[in-house]
Amino acid sequence: MQYSADGQSDGAATVQFPQPGFLASVFRDLGADQDPDPDGAASPAAPGRPGPDTAGDGRATVAPSGLGPADSGSADADPGEDIAAHARAAALTHHRTLTVRAEHDRLADLLRRAALPVSAMDFESQLRHYEPRPYPADGSDAVDGAEPRWEDFAPAEPAAADPESGPSRRLLDSGYQRELAQARLTHQRALREWRTRRAEAGSPAADESRRAHEAAEEARARAVREYNESLEECRRAYRLAEPAAVESLLERALAAAETATQDLSAPCRAVFRPLTRTAVLDLDLPPLDLVPSLTGYRLAPEGDIVPVPRPPADRATDYLRLVARLALRSLQAADAVDTDEILTGVVLNGWLREPGAAEPLCLLSVDADRDALARTRLLPPETPYEDRDDEGVYADAEQDEALVRLRQLGAAVTPDPYARTVVQPAAQAGATVPAAPDLSANEFAHLVRDLLTRGGLAEWSVRLRGPAGLVATGEGAPGSALPGRWVVWASRDTAAVSAEQVETLAEAVREESAERGLRLTTGRFAEEALNLTAAESHRHIHLIDGDGVRELARTHLGLPLAAGR
Repeated sequence: MQYSADGQSDGAATVQFPQPGFLASVFRDLGADQDPDPDGAASPAAPGRPGPDTAGDGRATVAPSGLGPADSGSADADPGEDIAAHARAAALTHHRTLTVRAEHDRLADLLRRAALPVSAMDFESQLRHYEPRPYPADGSDAVDGAEPRWEDFAPAEPAAADPESGPSRRLLDSGYQRELAQARLTHQRALREWRTRRAEAGSPAADESRRAHEAAEEARARAVREYNESLEECRRAYRLAEPAAVESLLERALAAAETATQDLSAPCRAVFRPLTRTAVLDLDLPPLDLVPSLTGYRLAPEGDIVPVPRPPADRATDYLRLVARLALRSLQAADAVDTDEILTGVVLNGWLREPGAAEPLCLLSVDADRDALARTRLLPPETPYEDRDDEGVYADAEQDEALVRLRQLGAAVTPDPYARTVVQPAAQAGATVPAAPDLSANEFAHLVRDLLTRGGLAEWSVRLRGPAGLVATGEGAPGSALPGRWVVWASRDTAAVSAEQVETLAEAVREESAERGLRLTTGRFAEEALNLTAAESHRHIHLIDGDGVRELARTHLGLPLAAGR
């Protein structure tokens, strides 16, 4: 402490350093610049001026670290800025990863909803029923002829505390008086409304209102009746296999099946071929970018936000899983609506239509007859999408239930949709009158069977069947156009049938212990084949070329078959 001349303390502290160089070392530790003298000691302050280590009154001052006058501009950048930038990058990485996860969740939800069972849109479910609505005046508010009585509104009188007290005591009860006043108001209101309704009941306006109500009800009943009659007319046309009626019913069923995934554009159109009684469905597949291509984002050590791509095989599998469910749903809708069993089969082609592409790409094709659809449970019996600890929300394509069931139907599925690898459509639904090449394998087999069974062959049994034709056996009744046991070899070739094929058929007839053989083609026969069947050894082999097939279709089915292209 310092003391004045009178011996009193003036409140100023005097710092005693243990050694002369202590202040300089403190300043060096605090980052202050000092001008050492040649001997290495701190320069003393000029007389009358405070030095860098003292205040104006001679007291010593210590500058905080980083705040000294010589510290400005000499220190490096603040490390807090780097930490804040890293935190912002980490938050942005997390936000982008959440966005990717939301895309995965949406895909999982689409997979779940695409596998929901569809309701059968048959004719019975589309019938409308008329329920008459009563006229409002005939309801609870109608005039009943009885005037509202005060006795029905009067409150119960309060019980007297003293049995011998007179009615004057009850009249002095304030609660009873309030109930009495409220009851009088209610009675007067009911009486006024009753008189108003009674006065309006016989007015011309009320009569007009009743007539308008009855006219509206008659119109409703007539609309329901006309709709049901038109629906019944469509049902008769459907049972006659008229294309417009069958296509209308199928497209209504397909549109109803899309209700669960209205946010996913995947329309399906139907074309019915009465020649083979087959429906050809064209399904528009969802865009490829619907399936997420990333698993998320990560923050690199340098601070960059790096996307983490998914394996291409996983992305292709997820897209095919969704496509398989959409295809199964359309097949189920077509099968469920055909309660009268008009269809003999269904062909479904899945088309990817990309903007700017000249032609759509066929990534999926199914050719299923009625028996195959009946044997196959089209949708998984349990939840098709479930979390697994080892696989996450995605399953391998070979284990996916929908894809397995499509392959059981003989479907052709692209192995890699993102490489735009296409498959051959089972059938095309372009021409109004189809040619043999336009038909699917099942359609051609049904066409041959119908032609020959109507010609007299029974007990039809298919031994081999492929995209180009079939081999079958049949038995005709004695006296029919095709008596005895037959071996039939039918094909839709553009090349001429050779004599070697006729020889092969003759060998199959001997092996099957049959009596006759029939070689049917939608093309033509070579000259050697025609000469061979003219020989005595091959008189039991019969030939039908493309012109004969078209003539049989016109004769037995009453429907044309275009010439092959």
